[in-house]
Amino acid sequence: MLRPPAHMLPTPVSSNIVASYALSSNPELRLPKPPDRPGSRGPSSYWLENLKCIRDRPRDCCDGSGSIHFTIAGNEKLYEAYNELHSLAEEFHKPFDAPAILVVGHQTDGKSALVEALMGFQFNHVGGGTKTRRPITMHMKYNADCAQPRCFLVSEDQPHREKEQSLDEIQAYIESENKRLEGETCQFSAKEIILKIEYKFCPNLTIIDTPGLISAAPGLKNETLQSQGGAVEAIVLLKMQRKEFIILCLEDSSDWSNATTRRIVMQLQADPELSRTILVSTKLDTRIPQFSRPDDVKLFLKPPGCLLDGNIMGGSPFFTSVPSGRVGSSKDSVFPSNTHFQEAVAAREAQDVVLLEEKLNGPLSREECSRVGISRLRWFLEELLQRRYLDSVPNIIPTLNKELRTITNKLQQTTQDLGELNETRLRERGRIFRDSLLAKLSLLLRGSVVASPEKYGESLQDERLQGGVIVSPDGLQMPHKHVPNATMRLYGGAQYHRAMAEFRLIVGKLKCHTVSREEIVNACGVEDIHDGTNYVRAACVIATSKARDVFEPLLHQLGFRLSHILRRSLPIAFHLLQRDGDYISSDAFFVRRIASAFETFVDSTERDCLGKCMEDLRSMTRYVTWSLHNKGRSALRHFLGSVSTPNEQSAASMTNIGLEGFSPPNSSNSCKQDSKVRPENNVTLPNQESSQTTHVKLVNLLESTLWNRKLAPTLEDIVNALVAQIFEGIRDHCVASAEMKFNCYFLMPMVDKFPTVLRETLETAFQKDTDVFNVAQVRRALEKNRADLALELKQVEKLHEKFINIHHQLSSAYPSPDPQQETFDELPVDTPDNHPSL
Repeated sequence: MLRPPAHMLPTPVSSNIVASYALSSNPELRLPKPPDRPGSRGPSSYWLENLKCIRDRPRDCCDGSGSIHFTIAGNEKLYEAYNELHSLAEEFHKPFDAPAILVVGHQTDGKSALVEALMGFQFNHVGGGTKTRRPITMHMKYNADCAQPRCFLVSEDQPHREKEQSLDEIQAYIESENKRLEGETCQFSAKEIILKIEYKFCPNLTIIDTPGLISAAPGLKNETLQSQGGAVEAIVLLKMQRKEFIILCLEDSSDWSNATTRRIVMQLQADPELSRTILVSTKLDTRIPQFSRPDDVKLFLKPPGCLLDGNIMGGSPFFTSVPSGRVGSSKDSVFPSNTHFQEAVAAREAQDVVLLEEKLNGPLSREECSRVGISRLRWFLEELLQRRYLDSVPNIIPTLNKELRTITNKLQQTTQDLGELNETRLRERGRIFRDSLLAKLSLLLRGSVVASPEKYGESLQDERLQGGVIVSPDGLQMPHKHVPNATMRLYGGAQYHRAMAEFRLIVGKLKCHTVSREEIVNACGVEDIHDGTNYVRAACVIATSKARDVFEPLLHQLGFRLSHILRRSLPIAFHLLQRDGDYISSDAFFVRRIASAFETFVDSTERDCLGKCMEDLRSMTRYVTWSLHNKGRSALRHFLGSVSTPNEQSAASMTNIGLEGFSPPNSSNSCKQDSKVRPENNVTLPNQESSQTTHVKLVNLLESTLWNRKLAPTLEDIVNALVAQIFEGIRDHCVASAEMKFNCYFLMPMVDKFPTVLRETLETAFQKDTDVFNVAQVRRALEKNRADLALELKQVEKLHEKFINIHHQLSSAYPSPDPQQETFDELPVDTPDNHPSL
């Protein structure tokens, strides 16, 4: 047998790590313990010498402790049944809980390399950049007769077929899919590539390798990468929502507080408590040289719970290393065969333990050793997945029974529909479908939990991504923490209310920006009968112009967002009808006509509502009514009182702008006008001021304001104050008016007007159009649906029979325990001796 390169063979190691070569439940991977005596050879060389005798070991064998390994032939039925269950759930979108290992990590975290090390052979591209654009599901099964991996690619057409292909063909197919998706807009797809693999070194696992998460830098120049990162994250989150999946979270960091991948896993719709997450630190061989003190190594190997932000499965992370290099015969290849790759993986594991013990200045503890290496992780995953399989067998059978009844009823109904197919019958079904749809739409708006929030709800982040954002003129969004129920996944009326609350919060806090001196001077202009200045008119012109520029885009953003929310109600209603068996899946043309009528009604209602809002905004910005904006003269006088008026000139300036009886605060000798000049002013002059002094001040006032365009600081402050007051008056009215109009002219028509419009539209089509229902098309669709249901029924019956037999076998092997006895202990992590047998 060929030996791996010399630099990959470890030096002799202490005895507390040799058990790592006797871990797997697979007899081909469960290696004997090397001799533990001074001066003995390293475990890797011992493993190489004993490889042949291990391969020749019979299937049913003892591990030296007296316990018999589980029968491989018996477990093959269990694994095969669950593999078929997983494929059936993916193909027909069934709610079957088929446990699997979901590998999640960022690009260059070593996901594909880790999966290859677990399988024992290489088949995919690894390295920097995007190497996986579709999830790859690998149903791995131990087969002692397969000296080389046997791979079967499951076709994507119906019915699914398994085609045996070589590793090179599998690799070429994955590369072609990556190139195809790279040329598309999204560049990623959530549809899985399904492989079935048999190999004498394969563990019995189902592993799903997901595309690598992308950490895009902020900035406009990285928009493309940011978009790709969002697409990948959406695919990964969709997979992590499956509660039966065990998440293998990869972290490429020596600092546990740097939770790059855990941040994604701990989102609300995934696994916020990390209760079904296994944490793996990859590239351990590059981490070890970074530690300088033993305490740092101990903290890394056994981090406290506060650093992990949750209670991960197994209690502590696993640590793995995969040797670099590819298998092949080219000059760039490092390993001549997969056997040499397996040997290098084992050697790397022993080398890591040696280096860790050197850093610790002592041997690893039993618990620490149980977490280091690919073999430890592989055994833990296989043991965990087998326990999940065994525990869920009794729950799968009732689910399959229910699915059998559902498919049988659908098949009978489809056959009956084919026998009664005619135009009159189709119209009756169309009316029933219409009324059921209207009832579901009304239910969603009034509030309901009939649809799953995890599947059909949208958080505020998702809503902004799909329905547009409501932003202030400065481009700022309202922080999530200020919006009620921002993290909750809502739909229907609840989502509508949240969007309206966000609009109210954003617009209600808007302030008018400070008006520049140039804007004030330009707004003064020239009067039609004199060339004096009118600063009140200038303030009105500025405030109304700014209000139009600010509020008009916000109203359009609100209309687009609310339209998105109402449009989402239609597919949710279709789902509810399909779930209840009231959906007309055989006539896509009729369903599209209803969807078109719904879209047209939403668009026209949005336009009408926006038209009313714009008309109201134009009326508010066309003519300034002081009683509306200032709530009386006293309110405006109080607002202007905050403006600093340090001298008599400022007081005269305030008097000039037309505020009768206004006296600036903190001014004891304010300028008073003579009764002959302003007869309506009843304020008398103080005795200490002469009439001549008053006339002089009045002349100075007119010269400095009415005929002087040199804008004084006090006048600038006054104009800004007036503009702010007018702007806020328009803002408050705009918020209240928009909310009222969208409720009355957009939301309520969906409740009381759309049912009438839809009924009239369909009845008119029934009377005038002869192609409302395409009988030939409906017949073809029903025949295809009947064939699909018959195929699905056959597969479910076959799977149901398998699980019944497995259940009987388990019942006979494991009698029902005494209720007084304790249940199973926690999953062992330190030794494989407790492996259950079948």
